[in-house]
Amino acid sequence: MSTVQKRSWAEQVMGLPISLLARGPAARTAAADAAAQAVYRELREVDLTFSPYRPDSEVSRLARGELSWEAAAPVVREVADRCRRARELTGGLFDAETPAAGWDPSGLVKGWAAERASRLLIEVDGADWCLNAGGDVVVHCPSGEPFVIGIQDPGDPGAVVATVRSTGDAVATSGTAARGAHLYDPRNGAAVVGNWASVSVTGPSLEWADVLATAAFVAGDDWPRVVSLLPGYAGLGVHTDGTLRAMPGWPRVQPGDAG
Repeated sequence: MSTVQKRSWAEQVMGLPISLLARGPAARTAAADAAAQAVYRELREVDLTFSPYRPDSEVSRLARGELSWEAAAPVVREVADRCRRARELTGGLFDAETPAAGWDPSGLVKGWAAERASRLLIEVDGADWCLNAGGDVVVHCPSGEPFVIGIQDPGDPGAVVATVRSTGDAVATSGTAARGAHLYDPRNGAAVVGNWASVSVTGPSLEWADVLATAAFVAGDDWPRVVSLLPGYAGLGVHTDGTLRAMPGWPRVQPGDAG
């Protein structure tokens, strides 16, 4: 029986662990490695532009008033437009204007950047790809063989509460597992503390799955309505007592599936 070729890469970028897994006959080729390195280069460029922790980034310079919106890079203005659309779609549950730091698009940039960079991988014939950006996942599976993606248990980072099979849909999760009560409600500026430990969203775009997961978590018990704001997306909520609530469109897998 033949063994499926695999190769993985991992780097810390944008303050997050970014991992790549290639699977298939081309996984160990120079072309696959070149594509992986191109992804990391693009993500590092995004970090140089958008990181609020870098004093020389355009986001930091905008916050200090050293850079005008008219002089900002086109990609910065594009992301600002995307943030505005996300705010309008979610009725203000997602907002890049933060009470402490002013305009901070980090909540959108991670999913947007990972999805955009992942398109560089499609050029490699004979490889399936899984890109994991700090728990937000996008896959490309030209073989048609799905990856199985684990949903982290917010009460035990070493465990999963569910898995989903994906050949193309993205998965994003928002909650308190990694950084505690770090999300705030844009409507009142207060930290979000409620009945739900995490909300995961799956759908065709990682950018929008990430936006919807964040907005849904802020919405609390109303989170399923928020996930339904766009067609083709479904959610899984993990209650603080450990129980799960899956929307009707949430994909399910059989026991024993492996990635």
